[in-house]
Amino acid sequence: MGAQLRIYRRRIKSVQQTKKITKAMELIASSRIVKAQQRLNAALPYTRELVLALSAAVSMSAQKEFRFAMEATKRKRAAVLLIGADRGLAGAYSSNIIREGEALNAYLRAEGVEPVHFLAGRKVVNYYRFRERYIEGEYTGFSDQPTVDDAREIALGLLASFLSDSDTEGGTDEIHVVYTHFASMVSQQARIRRILPLEVVDEVVERSEDAQPSALYEFEPDAESVLDGLLPQYIDQTVYSALLMSAASEHAARRRAMKSATDNAEEMIKSLSRQANQARQAEITQEISEIVGGADALSAAR
Repeated sequence: MGAQLRIYRRRIKSVQQTKKITKAMELIASSRIVKAQQRLNAALPYTRELVLALSAAVSMSAQKEFRFAMEATKRKRAAVLLIGADRGLAGAYSSNIIREGEALNAYLRAEGVEPVHFLAGRKVVNYYRFRERYIEGEYTGFSDQPTVDDAREIALGLLASFLSDSDTEGGTDEIHVVYTHFASMVSQQARIRRILPLEVVDEVVERSEDAQPSALYEFEPDAESVLDGLLPQYIDQTVYSALLMSAASEHAARRRAMKSATDNAEEMIKSLSRQANQARQAEITQEISEIVGGADALSAAR
């Protein structure tokens, strides 16, 4: 066997081993997407009703200057939560989050607002550490399977920053979340959402005859007391929903990237096999030519 043929066969074996790994990772990501979707679908109804109840409580509150629902007269600092991945091999998933975060930072600075970064996921944390940027809070180790406790830890940091005075205690005037919205198995999009101050939705809109009536709320003892209890839950649930969507998007992105890697490995194996066959055919042709040449030389010598 010639040296060139040995090289081709060695490369084919290496690519085949890589293909087994990428295929296994694709299957694992496919199975985890289903579980992530189930957790996301279970959490969304509660989040939706919580937002509606909170909007109604803010609308009915007697406090005209409710901090959680009013814009700051002079915005100075804004908390920015970026939700990325702990592991790689997910294509441009984390890169898209970082790109959206950079765009939000540029927009806030253009408005005269200094962003304060809270980072979830090792990829995002490493990006900011490498550039020696200040990080207010970092959370890692749960990007693919977040829990309520993980979301509560992040929410407590965000809420403490928002409740602190921006002039004397270095607090923030608003909170933004950069996450990946999971639309379907093939469609995920990086999005930016402001969760504080609240955006109150006016319920007095024109409705069609087939539209479902909106819920009517009665608050005991009053809307202000209910707001004090709902707001921490709202922050927790909003962050938890963003983590769940990001987790499902991460698994979908990893599955897509591993499928692409597996397909590329198959194409490479086919290409290397053709080249190996050509090298083997060339060796056989050369051996036949040498045998024929030797036989002719012996005949001529006789």
